[in-house]
Amino acid sequence: MPEPTLTELVGAFRAAADSTRLRLLALVRDEGLAVSELVRILGQSQPRVSRHLKLLAESGLVERQRDGAWVFYSLAADRDLGRRLIDLAPEADPALAEDQARLQALRAERRARAEEYFRANAPEWDRQRALPIDPLPIERQLLESLLPHAPKILVDIGTGTGRMLELLGPHVGQAIGIDASRAMLDVARAKLEAAGLRHGRLRQGDMARLPLADESADLATLHQVLHFAERPAQVIAEAARILKPGGRLAIIDLAPHAMEELRERHQHRRLGFPRETVEGWCRASGLEPYETLLLPGQPLDVTLWLAAKLKYAKGSTP
Repeated sequence: MPEPTLTELVGAFRAAADSTRLRLLALVRDEGLAVSELVRILGQSQPRVSRHLKLLAESGLVERQRDGAWVFYSLAADRDLGRRLIDLAPEADPALAEDQARLQALRAERRARAEEYFRANAPEWDRQRALPIDPLPIERQLLESLLPHAPKILVDIGTGTGRMLELLGPHVGQAIGIDASRAMLDVARAKLEAAGLRHGRLRQGDMARLPLADESADLATLHQVLHFAERPAQVIAEAARILKPGGRLAIIDLAPHAMEELRERHQHRRLGFPRETVEGWCRASGLEPYETLLLPGQPLDVTLWLAAKLKYAKGSTP
């Protein structure tokens, strides 16, 4: 990352020279948070919090991303000055500690709502997930894009009821599905048995902390799950970690949209993703995007991102 100029440094110091703004920087250090969530954690009015965020954004310390009716703020990805400033703050500060406790409580509430939603919807998950889009063109494109690379070990991250294992499993030597929901895995297990996929395995686990070794797969898929993630960039980084050099990652998710009911009724954390945002997360994780396809749907469009793990670190000699 380029070092800040003197003017940028002075501007950042001025923007951060306030206890509330330093607290905001600490809160958005590891994940993007919506304005309403920051208001709840800080216990301040929305106009006041928005004013502080505006100053931080103008200084380049945080970046703003609109997501339907919500706006998320996170540390600026192209510079680490905000992280350096946070590191200067005392870890034992009571206000910072209370903020982190409230953030953890907020995350726990989110997880509880998501777990209840997935438990209630597991038996009908495939039908529920297909409601806004037609899955057939997406699955056809996946087969056309991935099978020529002759993958041997597939990991489907956030496998749900195992549809990607059903689709791609017959073409690989080993198929592993990982999901946090035991109810989903129970449905997936029955489906794999019915399909005769004896080389398929299912494991319970967090998609941001996969229970797999480094470089243990040569194909990973994230099929309509990234919009549930609290920290989607970390999920992609985990996928990159388990891929062998030259391995492929396929991300299938919604293009940006404004169907707020998906957030309210179906626990979507994000209402789709811009093409360049996901490509940036891939590059930051050592993956090189090589094809991005927009698959028009009705009423929602779907994007397929394909990326390959670099065989050599950038700047190194093969």
